[in-house]
Amino acid sequence: MSAKRLTLLPSDSIVKTGPYDHADWCYEGLLGYIMRQRYELVRTMLSEDKVERLLEIGYGSGIFMPELGKHANQLFGADVHPHAQEVTSALARCGITADLRTADAAALPFPDQYFDIVVGVSSLEFIEDLNATCREIARVLKPNGALIVVTPGASPLLDFGLWLFTRQSAKRDFSGRRDFVVPALHRHFDSVNIIRFPKAVPSSLTIYRALKLRPRLQQDRVITVPHGSAGYR
Repeated sequence: MSAKRLTLLPSDSIVKTGPYDHADWCYEGLLGYIMRQRYELVRTMLSEDKVERLLEIGYGSGIFMPELGKHANQLFGADVHPHAQEVTSALARCGITADLRTADAAALPFPDQYFDIVVGVSSLEFIEDLNATCREIARVLKPNGALIVVTPGASPLLDFGLWLFTRQSAKRDFSGRRDFVVPALHRHFDSVNIIRFPKAVPSSLTIYRALKLRPRLQQDRVITVPHGSAGYR
């Protein structure tokens, strides 16, 4: 991991955006350390050089935006919650400018090939239509762009640990969707790198898995256009 300090939104600037937004956990002892490893994994996969535009899908409270702002000239976010303006204001008070939209990841309100990087941290496992979401991410990514995703592990032992720390039920919250995230990503993207936390443990004990992926070449993609459709927009 990088020796530089990870920069997150201060705890007193966190806006609670929904029942699954647990950004406040990032400041709580051992649980906070584990939660922050998701962002450390992403940072490891980001280049030191700034890109032009970066999109975070499922930005929640915007907790990761201060760090992402070090890696892009323009920050964007898409999330289904209705608190975009509140989060925008909280970020602005911390000197962070971001264009945040209330939008479904399966219908992103951005032009084709617009972003250099798309990031999703513990967000895709809450999405019902993963194939549509993957197609949208591929659409808005530049051909040489990158998708970086962090998704949680799935095992009875890890789920028990989550309940022990937080009294939250992974089975209830994820409804089995964790198992479909990585297969969906591999259907639509080519894998560049995979990192696990913790390292050197059996897969059953992997807490988080980070994947860096590239858009598949256009001729390799399977594109379905509904009858009579003139295109996305």
